[in-house]
Formats: sequence, structure tokens, C-alpha cells
Amino acid sequence: MSLETTINTAIKTAMLGKQQIALRALRAIKSALLIAKTEKGATDILSGETEIKVLQKLIKQRKESAEIYQTQNRPDLYQIEIDEAEVIEQYLPQQLSAQEISLAVASIIKNLNITSIKEMGKVMAMANKQMAGKADGKAISEAIKTLLA
Repeated sequence: MSLETTINTAIKTAMLGKQQIALRALRAIKSALLIAKTEKGATDILSGETEIKVLQKLIKQRKESAEIYQTQNRPDLYQIEIDEAEVIEQYLPQQLSAQEISLAVASIIKNLNITSIKEMGKVMAMANKQMAGKADGKAISEAIKTLLA
């Protein structure tokens, strides 16, 4: 079952259950997928990788907005953004823990024979490819910096 079909089914369920937060988040996913399908050069069927990127972008937007609301002392809006991010995260693959990210990055560093932080870009490129959708770029970057420091 494609992500789009799953989201449509979840929207119907959220509507019947009167789950407003879930409904808002699911509609945002549906909208973002529709936009991704209509972009120049896109096909009618999105790849799994593209779907994951769309979901990650939505989560990142929600978290950035939540941070802004928190600094502006708006707990009501902050909570809405966090709740929506949690709903969207349910449709991503299982995320790796910090320890799993560290182990994977250490393996990449060993395989590429990297010794300096100056070569972080090579490690980052390989890590992003291997852990696409399973780890946040920020977490990967922090693990690389820690291991190469």
C-alpha cells in the first residue's frame, strides 16, 4: 500500500474519530505529496525516497516552528506543532538511536580511512545515503564531529 493510500485512509479515520490534530497533520502530508507529484520533472508515482524526504521536511518545519513559538512564550502554538510532528513521524521508518548512528558512522569512517574533520563531507555523504529516512542529518553530523574530534 502506497503512502498516499495510507494517508487517505488515515484521514477518513481521523475525521470519523474527530481527531483534529491528526487530521491537520495528515492533510499537510497529503498536500505536500500532491505538491511533490506536480513539481516539474516529477512522475505520477513518488518513490519511497521522495516520500521520506517530504515527511522529513514537514517534521523539520514543525520542529522549527515549535522552537520559535517556545522562544516567544506561546505554549499553545508550541504544543500544536509538536503534536503534528509526532503524527507525521508515525509514517517514517523506525528512527535509529544515537548509539546506532554512532556505530554506523564509525564503520563508515573506518571503511573510508578518514582521519580528519576536514573530510567530514565524504563521511556525511555516505552516512546520509546509508541512513536515509532512518536518521536526522543533524544527528549524523553531531556523531561525525564527535568521532573525528
